[in-house]
Amino acid sequence: MIGRVNMKKLICLILFIFLLCGCTPSQEFDIVTTTLPVYTFTERLCNGTNITVGQLVTENVSCLHDYTLKVSQMQMLEQAEAVVISGAGLEDFLMDALDNTSKIIDSSNGMALLEGAHEEHDHHHGHTHEDDPHIWLSPANAQVMAKNIADSLCELYPACAQTIEANLSALLADLEALQKYGQETLGELSCRELVTFHDGFAYLAESFDLTILEAVEEESGSEASAKQLISLVTLVQKHKLPAIFIEINGSASAAKIIAAETGISIYTLDMGITGEDYFTVMYHNIDTLREALR
Repeated sequence: MIGRVNMKKLICLILFIFLLCGCTPSQEFDIVTTTLPVYTFTERLCNGTNITVGQLVTENVSCLHDYTLKVSQMQMLEQAEAVVISGAGLEDFLMDALDNTSKIIDSSNGMALLEGAHEEHDHHHGHTHEDDPHIWLSPANAQVMAKNIADSLCELYPACAQTIEANLSALLADLEALQKYGQETLGELSCRELVTFHDGFAYLAESFDLTILEAVEEESGSEASAKQLISLVTLVQKHKLPAIFIEINGSASAAKIIAAETGISIYTLDMGITGEDYFTVMYHNIDTLREALR
């Protein structure tokens, strides 16, 4: 027989192995959402119902192309009644994991998409997106996303449809207010051109009549070349830009070189894949653009 002390040691060892393997028990949710924007919208739509909503990706990331699911996240997907994805190719990393999911709610259905960019992430691989998947950075797109999610939730939970529809109306009003705030706040900028160190801000720029002159996708191991740096310095000087923009979870190495060379400031925008709340991210981005470009 195993003694009491040895049994405690065995239990501790098993728990330690589970922690190392990322096999900690996952919490069960009725609906699993992939990223912060669809989590915010779905959670708001389900407010006042007994539908539980979880978020799959919570780590601080600026992109998902090389994202790998943990065992606990796989369990979340398997246990969910439905999975809400942002869509437009953003969640390609988990398509195989969704094979056994009973229902997938794609919030990008019916949306007009911008053309994506060719992304060089290391010296051996390139990733090409036919469409730009960062749709949530447009408040108008976010309204379409919210409607798509609400329609699917009402179909899945007809007993909760009235509450979901009421929540949708309130959510759409908040998104309309966000769009209005951005238009008013960014309407009289002295500069309307940007250089960004992430290729995902096209929808944000389009929403508020801004122009991205150059979007540099820079990650560890694939920093901008000397030729690119010279070109960017020239671009900044030619257009007399007051600032350049990095992504909160991205690399800042090239931006620091350009700032040192030109004397301009570096500001931080948030892609909003994870974070506190979608609206917090968006108001931060609008206020940052105003401060940098006024």
